[in-house]
Amino acid sequence: MYAITIPEPGGPEALTWAEVPDPVPAAGEVLVEVAATAVNRADLLQRQGFYDPPEGASPYPGLECAGRIVALGAGVAGWAVGDEVCALLSGGGYAERVAVPVGQLLPLPKGLGPTDAAALPEVVATVWSNLFMVAHLRPAETVLLHGGASGIGTMAIQLAKAVGARVLVTAGSPEKLARCAELGADVGIDYRRQDFVEAVREATGGAGADVILDIMGAKYLQRNVDALATNGRLVIIGLQGGTKGELDLNTLLKKRAAVAATSLRGRPIAEKAAIVAAVREHVWPLIEAGVVKPVVDRVLSLAEAAEAHRVVEASRQVGKVVLKV
Repeated sequence: MYAITIPEPGGPEALTWAEVPDPVPAAGEVLVEVAATAVNRADLLQRQGFYDPPEGASPYPGLECAGRIVALGAGVAGWAVGDEVCALLSGGGYAERVAVPVGQLLPLPKGLGPTDAAALPEVVATVWSNLFMVAHLRPAETVLLHGGASGIGTMAIQLAKAVGARVLVTAGSPEKLARCAELGADVGIDYRRQDFVEAVREATGGAGADVILDIMGAKYLQRNVDALATNGRLVIIGLQGGTKGELDLNTLLKKRAAVAATSLRGRPIAEKAAIVAAVREHVWPLIEAGVVKPVVDRVLSLAEAAEAHRVVEASRQVGKVVLKV
C-alpha cells in the first residue's frame, strides 16, 4: 500500500508519499481500507520529531479515519467485512489501510459519509473523556474552552450545550468568534484584545468558570486557575504555550480547585475502548439526531497533506481539515 511517511523530521515538506508494507490485523483487530482521515496537532508534532507513536503503533501519522473493514483478525466478533466504520487510532490514518483494535471502532453514523465521519473520532473521544469523564461537567455549569474554533473547540461547544452548560470560548479573531457563536457559544473572548480572566469574571458575575478545557499549558496555567470558580476543574490537554509553568498553590487551595492533565494517544487499549464505548452510547445518538455535527473547514487529498499541515499550523481553519484517500 501507500502511506504518508516521515523519512526525516521537519517542516510540512517532510511528509512523503511512499510505498510501504501492508498492515496485517493481529488478533482482536480489523483491517480498515481508509476513505478519509483528518489532521490533528499531534500529527504536526510527530512530523517535527517531537511526538513519537506509542510502542507497537503504526509509524505513520493520523489519529482517526473512516472507511470500510476489509479483513478480520483472529477472535473478532460483532464486526464483518464490508462494515462502514470510523476509528480512533494510535497512528496510521495517513495511509490506504490501517489495522485497528476492535474496541476503537465506531459504526459510521447514520446520515454521514466517510469524509465527515473522519473528522469525529479523535475530537469526540478527547472532548467526551475530558469534559465529562474527567471534569464531570454538569448542566447549568459554566465552561471555558480555549481555542473555540479548533477541531476540539467546535466539538466541545456543541457537546457542552447539548448537556445544558453555559459556554465561554476564546479565539483569535471576530470571524472565528462568530463561528463559535453559530455553534452555540454564549460568550466569545478575543484573546488578542481581551484579558480572558477579566472577561470570564465579568461574564460570570465574578464567580469564574466551573470547568476550563485548556490547550495552552504553561502559558495559561496561573491565569486559568485565577479564572476558575470555587470547586472548579482545570483540564489541560495541550502544551502549545509550553511545558513548564509556575502556579500559586494558595489560589488553588482557597478555591478547592483541581488541575488535571491528560493525553489520549498513549493510553492503554482498554482505556481507549472504554472511552469509545462511552462515545458510542452518549454522543452517537446526538450526531445521528443532528444535534451535534462534525465541523469540516476543508477537504484536501492525502497527497496534499503538506498543505493541510500548513493550514493547521497557521490556525487558518475553523474545525477540522480532512484528507481524502
